[in-house]
Amino acid sequence: MVQIERPVTWVALTGFMGVGKSRIGRELARSLMLHFIDLDRYIERQMGLSVADIFRHLGEATFRQLEAAAVEELTQKDYLVLSLGGGTFVNPENRARLLARGPVVALWASPETIFERVRRRPGERPLLGSPDPFKRICQLLAEREGLYRQAPLHVSTDGRRIPEVVEEIIEQLWDYAQPRG
Repeated sequence: MVQIERPVTWVALTGFMGVGKSRIGRELARSLMLHFIDLDRYIERQMGLSVADIFRHLGEATFRQLEAAAVEELTQKDYLVLSLGGGTFVNPENRARLLARGPVVALWASPETIFERVRRRPGERPLLGSPDPFKRICQLLAEREGLYRQAPLHVSTDGRRIPEVVEEIIEQLWDYAQPRG
């Protein structure tokens, strides 16, 4: 059996929509030779509906139930990088389950960067269906900041290339994995 040296065999990425969780998660998984799952895409495959359609036809409460069930299932897996939806970590049960499972990395970006990234695909972002999406981003980010801060690791994605962010995450994961005495 080949032994692969990596700091962890399971990690979750949290943060607001548009901070880069999916793109960075995919590259992080490749670098660590782990599987990658984007939680929203996972739910979409299970339901046969897009997240936007689940919100539209079944409601946010149903989506959050599906999300909690998926978190419960995926925290049982190994060899996984899990990219969470922007609201997943807001749920106290999800947050507790994820923090108990392994390292959670919060990715950060400024409201301006987030707005620039998400405005390209507004139909995929049901929580931004407001007359002033930038104001809504600022409001939600302010509401969620304290919750995202509960993650043990933090990395900014503002103005940075994906390989640079992935490298910093891996460095932080090595530090996280060191025994504390």
